[in-house]
Amino acid sequence: MSDETPICSAKGCRAGAVWVLAWNNPKLHTPERRKTWLACEEHREHLSQFLGVRGFLKDVVSFEDWQAPEGSG
Repeated sequence: MSDETPICSAKGCRAGAVWVLAWNNPKLHTPERRKTWLACEEHREHLSQFLGVRGFLKDVVSFEDWQAPEGSG
């Protein structure tokens, strides 16, 4: 496991990521495909709106939950 802290995907932001925004562009990706952007608390809403207005946003999950192995918890 890496010691690197994942950072927010917002342009110029260097804050640690606490959210995963799962999305896809239906013109480019199959329906089950998920691309991800990472977001800090400050940029979660902005990035979600950016993807949402385009119809790309599929899910917003805490980074911790996204990283958890399936079936745990």
